[in-house]
Order: sequence, then structure tokens, then C-alpha cells
Amino acid sequence: MTRTLRSVSSAVLIVLACVLVPVSVLTVWVHDIVLDTDRYVATMKPLASDPAIEAAAHDRIVHAVDVRVDGKQVTAEIAAWLRSQGLPPRAADAVKGLAPQLDAAVNGAADKVATRFVRSDRFEKVWVTANRAAHTAVVHALTGKGRGALDVSQGTVTLDLGAAVDQVKKDLVDAGLQPAAKIPEVKKQLVLFHSDQLKKLQGAARALDALGNWLPVLTVLLAAAGVVLAHRRRRALARTALGAAFACLVVALALVVARRYYLDHLPPEVHSKAAAAAAFDDLVRFLRVALRTAIVLGVVLALGAYFVGPGRLATATRSASERAADSAAGWWGGHGVTTGPAGTWTRDHRRWLTLGVVLVVALVFALWNHPTVLTVLLLVLILLAALAIIALLAADGRRAAPAPAPAPAPPPSSEE
Repeated sequence: MTRTLRSVSSAVLIVLACVLVPVSVLTVWVHDIVLDTDRYVATMKPLASDPAIEAAAHDRIVHAVDVRVDGKQVTAEIAAWLRSQGLPPRAADAVKGLAPQLDAAVNGAADKVATRFVRSDRFEKVWVTANRAAHTAVVHALTGKGRGALDVSQGTVTLDLGAAVDQVKKDLVDAGLQPAAKIPEVKKQLVLFHSDQLKKLQGAARALDALGNWLPVLTVLLAAAGVVLAHRRRRALARTALGAAFACLVVALALVVARRYYLDHLPPEVHSKAAAAAAFDDLVRFLRVALRTAIVLGVVLALGAYFVGPGRLATATRSASERAADSAAGWWGGHGVTTGPAGTWTRDHRRWLTLGVVLVVALVFALWNHPTVLTVLLLVLILLAALAIIALLAADGRRAAPAPAPAPAPPPSSEE
């Protein structure tokens, strides 16, 4: 009865831990990206040079700096002055016919200035400054708290491009287009995100915010308790790791489906589908990396649990490694190289040294700030290198150990 209760409790804890792993990743994303100004700005900064964002910002700025020049009036005044100076009427009428070309030239100048601006470092500075100042409003977008230059209304998240418009107006005036000085102050909005379900997303974000950073710790404790209660702990560890990896894979696939659904149902308020895709991808970039990291980590842990077990492949791999270590120790021993007491001590304490190295690597991973797949692979390589060094030292210790004394021969039996 006790064994059955332990098995059931272990299974429940492991399943709960596997489900909570992707939820913990979401919690860390909310806390460390959404609620951290520096990381949020670092996340959004690359968008300033994204072609889709540049194109969307250009269109909104050009629409805002709509320079009103009455081409007909200007050309009529020039034609009248030329006529008064003796220009033939037919030639003066030809000058009046240049009104459309004059309008096109003015619009072209505004387009070129706006294009040059959005591709310059000045636009990046305006973008970064606006996003830093708007961070409290980003929090408002997902938690319903705070406001800023980034506004949220009826499910729409918009960024005020007023500063960018002012810069382009100044550039137009400096270029000699004086009518641009009469452009009134405007608050042109660039729609970054829209969803009719934003209020539901806000509720989910508030829930994740309330959970706090303790949820990942609780998840690890639940998983550890489930493994400890299991009858076969090694198998339980492997199943826990694979279960967590599978749960993160499901969430990652759901994120792909959500992105496609969102882009396929963009409302008219979103002026650029490409810009909306770029903003979505950049905002969830850390979430994707974290999910991939959790998947790779789960697979690595499951493989580690398998290779320390009694499986045929695991046993053969360990035997091959020991033979390779013995061969290497014999080779350098034949060349007069020896590890001395270090090898003997390593041989006697190999199990504790191995456990210590594993715990140190696990601690480094736990303390690593925002680990990635590359982080996992790097730590695995370091762990394998450390285990190889321990194996080589232990092999040299075995080679240097004195051979056991032969058992004394039994005394000859006396025959009378």
C-alpha cells in the first residue's frame, strides 16, 4: 500500500512539474523582459533597422508631414511675373502647366527626406528613446498598469511618432522647403499590435506577474520530489525531463500557430502586416529561445539518465570509455609520465568527484542569466571534459596501484 501511494504521488508531482515548466518560462518572460526596462529596450532596439518597421514608419511620417503647396497658385504667380517682363503669353501658359510637376517635386522631396531619416542613426535614437520612455505603457499593455508614449486603447498598441515627425519637418525646412515650417504639430501613431483578445491577454499577464519568480523554483522542487518518491528514480528523472521537453514543444508549436492566426486576422488599424510580424517576433524572441533551451535541456537530462543506467548501449559506452582511459594512462606511463598521489586520490574518491562536478555544473546553469541552447551545449561539453579528466586520473591511479600479493601456496600434505 505504501509503495502504491508513493508511486501515485510521484506520478502526480512529475506530471504537475512538466506542465508548470512552460508556465515558468512564461513567468520569467513577463518579469525579465516585459517588466525590465533595459532588457525591453535591448529587445526592441533592433526593430529600428528592420525594413518592415522602417517602411511603416516612413509611410506614417510622410502622411503626417503632408506639405501643402498650391502648385497652381505658385505657377500662376510666376507666369504673371514673366508676362509682365515681356514673356509671350504662350510661354507663360506653359509655365502655368508645370503645376502638377511642382506638386510632385514637393512630395518627392518629403519622401526622400523621410526615407533618409528612417534609415539614419537619428531614427534609431528616437526609436530607443520612445521605447524607453514608453516602458510603463508596455507594462500597461500586458498587465493593465501604467501609461506612456506607447498607448493602449481598445486592444490596439500604438507608438507615438511625433518626435520623428518633428525631425523630418526640421530637415525639410533646412533643405529649403519653407512651407514645411507651417506643418502643425501632430501626434501620428504607428500601430504595433492589435488584438480583440487583449483584455484576456492582460488577465493572463497579471496572473503570471502575480506568480512571480518563485514559480520556477517551485517547479524544480515538485520535479525533485516526484523523482525522489519514485521507485526507479533514474527512469523517473528521464521521464520528467522528456515530459518537460514535450510540454515546452507543445507551447512552442502553439506560439507558431498563434503568430499565423494573428497575422491572418489583422484588422484595418494595423497598417503594415510586415511591421506587425516584426514587432510580434521581436517581443516573443526571448520566449522562443527559452522554450528551445528547455527542450534541449530536457533531452540532455534524459540522455544523461540513460547513459548512467544498465542499458546495453550505456554499459558498452562506459566500458569503451574506461578502456580508452586505461590505454591513455598506459601510454603516458610508458613515457615516464605519472600523476602520482593525485591519480590515486582520484581513484579512491571518483564517485564523489563526479557527483561534485555534476552539482557544480547544475549550479552554474541555475545561476546563469537567461541561458540559451548554446549555454546548455557549452555546459555539457565542460561536464564531459571534466568527467574525462577524472577518468584519466583514476585510470593512472589504477595503473600505479601495487599488484595484489599472490595468495600463499597451501602447505604440502604429508604422506606417511
